[in-house]
Amino acid sequence: MQNFEFYNPTRVLFGKGMIARLDEQLSPEARVLVLYGGSSAERSGTLNEVRAALGNRTFREFGGIEANPTYETLMKAVAMVRAEKLDFLLAVGGGSVMDGTKFVAAAVPYEGKPWDILVSKGEAAKQALPLGTVVTLPATGSEMNCLSVISRQSTGDKLLFSNPLVYPRFSVLDPMRTMSLPMKQVINGVVDSFVHVMEQYMTYPVDGMAQDRFSEGLLSSLVEIGPRIVATPDDYDLRSNLMWVATLALNGLIGAGVPHDWTTHMIGHEITAKYHIDHARTLAVVLPALLKVRRSEKRAKLLQYAARVWNLTEGTEDERIDAVIRKTEEFFEGLGVPTRLSAYDIGADGISDLVGQLEDHGMTHLGENGDVTLDVSRRILEAAA
Repeated sequence: MQNFEFYNPTRVLFGKGMIARLDEQLSPEARVLVLYGGSSAERSGTLNEVRAALGNRTFREFGGIEANPTYETLMKAVAMVRAEKLDFLLAVGGGSVMDGTKFVAAAVPYEGKPWDILVSKGEAAKQALPLGTVVTLPATGSEMNCLSVISRQSTGDKLLFSNPLVYPRFSVLDPMRTMSLPMKQVINGVVDSFVHVMEQYMTYPVDGMAQDRFSEGLLSSLVEIGPRIVATPDDYDLRSNLMWVATLALNGLIGAGVPHDWTTHMIGHEITAKYHIDHARTLAVVLPALLKVRRSEKRAKLLQYAARVWNLTEGTEDERIDAVIRKTEEFFEGLGVPTRLSAYDIGADGISDLVGQLEDHGMTHLGENGDVTLDVSRRILEAAA
């Protein structure tokens, strides 16, 4: 196992009715900005619950954060916080709202151009406002990590930053808040969570026994949850399990002391930036193709994944690897999520454009060993065609 430092300061309040406990988490003097996305937070009643829980505190609201939060929109929130001297941020929504709120938290006290926070991958930020979250869409794990992905409309960039200053102080996870979501968004959450686990698991063995078994348990849970949640969308226990699995998939625990490969995410970000395809759906396109192209480098973990998650133990090693990649594709496709670029009318010209974007953004040596060059990324995209 590799050396690691694990730190996670986020308090989790999980279960029905937990939004009411916001009052306990905030100072009576807190001046709060509530950030959210579209009208669903209002229609579902979540915003009304939040307003009631905030009580007599001074608070303002900022809506309209996009599914891929943009720098342009978020800078309007930064201006509001500064103008009204607000001192606590509360994200109400899914990963996009939480990611956007993290950027606002870092940008408000920043004295230079806030875009530098993103260009520096978060290193430029030396201060941040405190923030909390109320989760309505389980998918990204943003409620319990210090990561954020922000897009810029004017340039077509989509950049990730990380900084321990933007860990949420607390996150409220009430599975009932997910009941009004469109099934497409729920399925996207299943896929996003699955790929998050795979990117911390599907590398090479380092004898991280606990991390591997945790990851395999999360993957097995998602394989079970996915089709069942489609069949019985009102099952509270299934919603609860999906919400908690999504959080555990990216709160740092399973990734401690093991190598990571975020190639799928980096390529997926470029597809979303150019074609505006749902983030999770780009991951479903890229991951199986990556497993095909990188099967030699990932051979040992592919065989372990085949045996422990899919119970594939018969046949030669190559037959088992072929079978488990097919199983992964079938899992996504069975949820109605395509695994081919052609499903989105992206052809050879589009692949060249995406490789160009990877080069422009410095994504020239990805993977757990830094050997996913632009040529390898092209081969992955071609395998996904």
